[in-house]
Amino acid sequence: MPLTDQNVKQAKPRDKTYRLTDEKGMYLEVTPAGGKYWRLKYRYGGKEKRLALGVYPAISLKKAREKREEARLMLSDGIDPSAHKQIQKLTAATATQNTFEAIALEWFAKEKPGWAESHWSRIQRMMKRDLFPYIGARPIAEIGAPELLAVLRKIESRGALESAKRTKQIAGQVFRYGVATGRCERDPSQDITGALANPVKTHRAAVTDPKLVGPLLNALDGYQGSTVVACALRFAPLTFVRPGELRTAKWADIDFDKAEWRFLVTKTKTEHIVPLSRQALEILEELHPLTGRSEYVFPSARSPRRPMSDNAVLSAMRRMAIGKDEMCGHGFRAMARTILDEELNFRTDWIEHQLAHAVKDVHGRAYNRTAHLPQRKKMMQAWADYLDNLKAQAVNNNVIPAKFG
Repeated sequence: MPLTDQNVKQAKPRDKTYRLTDEKGMYLEVTPAGGKYWRLKYRYGGKEKRLALGVYPAISLKKAREKREEARLMLSDGIDPSAHKQIQKLTAATATQNTFEAIALEWFAKEKPGWAESHWSRIQRMMKRDLFPYIGARPIAEIGAPELLAVLRKIESRGALESAKRTKQIAGQVFRYGVATGRCERDPSQDITGALANPVKTHRAAVTDPKLVGPLLNALDGYQGSTVVACALRFAPLTFVRPGELRTAKWADIDFDKAEWRFLVTKTKTEHIVPLSRQALEILEELHPLTGRSEYVFPSARSPRRPMSDNAVLSAMRRMAIGKDEMCGHGFRAMARTILDEELNFRTDWIEHQLAHAVKDVHGRAYNRTAHLPQRKKMMQAWADYLDNLKAQAVNNNVIPAKFG
């Protein structure tokens, strides 16, 4: 006879495991410890097999019978219910391993060695703050464009339009990595192109008018703070490298005999050469007795084993009342780019090389780091002399842009 709820509830443990038969191959297995397990006996491929249907009382008699009928329906379709159950378990386990966060961290670990610390740190914060809390636990293959867009809308809602755009780019790279490694079929970030608000492009603050350059440089020369920061403020306009490259400059990369500074460009990890003018060398010679034992030319005030803070130069300018809408650390590059071209008439490709921008020849090939190096050395000395001239004219209140090159 079929089992009743009362039969199941009143079944008591015995010295050995025993069974209470229901119907159509299903039975309740009762263990000496008191456990009650639903089982289904069936035949598939000429062999007798068992299928676990659940544990009482979590699975009631009614629910166990529903599971039995589902299994019998699979058998009628030629499917082994035990094999189907194993596939479901494997699929669930794979989905857990293939969450967006798991794939993103795998991609991050692969890419991180080729990035500057400031870059990977920024991406790491972005993922932890804006992506993982919302889609990190979701199987990457199940995330669609609407779900991703909803996450990016949260970033937009706080007014961070540029961050929303960058987060979309990062998410897209993770999805494309997932496609390449077989964990998802496509990149949904491509489907929301144009759905985000466009951030208003603003240029970094920079002084590019020669009449204003002299007073600015004189102000920088008068900085009353630490010697290291004071030297960095004077060195930055002479070399116009990126702020991160300035603060991480190493003595080992300075060749006083050749008057050159060689280092790896932050963005491309390719070697770059900065010819050092007489004025730049004088700053380094002044600084060497103070920081020469450190790895860094401009070490941190807290520890010589670390480079100067990325805000040191910017903070110094703000203390001198140079506003954020007037000049920033990156602004020396725009200053040099504009004036070397428009005032000193140097060739654009020489300037672009010196800015460590990607420059290609007529055949589309990138020039190497030594391209036009003799001409660039002359250009860098002319630039330093021109800046001295502007400073002198500013003191005399008689700014007349000079012509070189």
